[in-house]
Amino acid sequence: MNKAFSLIELLVVISIIGIIMALSLFGISNSRETARDATRKADLELIRGGLEIYKADCNRYPLASEVASSTPLEGTGTPSSCAIANIYISSVPKDPLDSARLYRYSRLTLTSYNICAALEKLPVPAMDVTGCASCGTTCNYKITNP
Repeated sequence: MNKAFSLIELLVVISIIGIIMALSLFGISNSRETARDATRKADLELIRGGLEIYKADCNRYPLASEVASSTPLEGTGTPSSCAIANIYISSVPKDPLDSARLYRYSRLTLTSYNICAALEKLPVPAMDVTGCASCGTTCNYKITNP
């Protein structure tokens, strides 16, 4: 009696292994997108926190030019509570995927702003992103001042 596997048995096992690998790769890709979107949301909340402290000290939100990517958000010296030595955000974060995607901060008035980003998975329900500048791609997520 021959105790070896037949060619058909080997092909069935290889096919099953291939299907399992394909499904797991799809699951890993999906979880990576979700993780990057969570990072984006956390980055926007970090920016929001710095902006709120800035407003508490400086009595206004900063201009968009003052909130540049990869540079610190510092005080202006006016009023005195907004000291130049104050650092509100040590480095404005960048999108975790690539440099083509951007976080967009827009000061609407002295007391209101938008921060927009492009998530890989569309938020459910869809958000109203009016007032968002280009995020390098279509913006689909927005936070505003509380």
